[in-house]
Amino acid sequence: MRRYEDLGWKYDDVELKPSIRINTMNIDEAEAVERLRSLGIHLERVPFLKAGYWVVKSRFSVGATEEYLLGLYSIQEAAAQIPASLFTGLPGKVVLDACAAPGGKTVQLADLMRNTGVIVALDVDRRRLAALSNHLERCCVMNTVVYDLDARKASRLNFKFDRILLDVPCSGNFVTDEAWFSRRTIKDVERNAQVQRQILSEASKVLADDGEIVYSTCSLEPEEDELNIDWAVKTLDLVVQDVDCCGNKGLTNVFGRRLDSSVERCRRIWPKLTQGFFVCKLKKRE
Repeated sequence: MRRYEDLGWKYDDVELKPSIRINTMNIDEAEAVERLRSLGIHLERVPFLKAGYWVVKSRFSVGATEEYLLGLYSIQEAAAQIPASLFTGLPGKVVLDACAAPGGKTVQLADLMRNTGVIVALDVDRRRLAALSNHLERCCVMNTVVYDLDARKASRLNFKFDRILLDVPCSGNFVTDEAWFSRRTIKDVERNAQVQRQILSEASKVLADDGEIVYSTCSLEPEEDELNIDWAVKTLDLVVQDVDCCGNKGLTNVFGRRLDSSVERCRRIWPKLTQGFFVCKLKKRE
């Protein structure tokens, strides 16, 4: 908590509202909202999302409806809906979802692409891959191929990608894990940061010259966020792009260490209406 205060945010308890995202490739958004309302599920639009809604009131689990089983919507935390929305010109593109399971963002990518182009979805946990495949089938995704492959070995695919989503494995945060403060140490954070840098490095190798990388974590720790992006700018010759989304500017002074000024173009979302989150968009230096 003292670390967060040093970074400019004072700890506060957060109670998350459940949230969903309408899969508009499968149903008109207004029709989906009305169908759910008729079932007794009352929704409130999330102001910083296009098809995202908070569940205000429901007599039963929103994962227990026919509409859910038909893939008309996905259960997805509000902040987690941001990364895929930051890409430009997705329809028809070749996209890498490097750490894809359990598949919420993969389905969102397919939705934004209108089931065109190709998504290559990677993960290394076979149980999570089963969940990913089921999620894709339930939501009628037809443009995605799933590989059991470590994102740190993505160059083995021998392919260049127009868009790369790196929702990397991270330390998480206290909002979604009540035991987080007793379970995590700084060593865990540093270990995760090294894996994330390996994934970033590999992604830079398979990115097309005019491509885009979106990097995101649900970690509040700067080692996994701003410090990694500062490293990517200085080591991988990547450039941070402006993004239009909620959140605070990325930190450029971390515990007395000055980072590249472009890191402020990232977005740090402190826990309040959503869980904590960090996101940024990168391109190759011209």
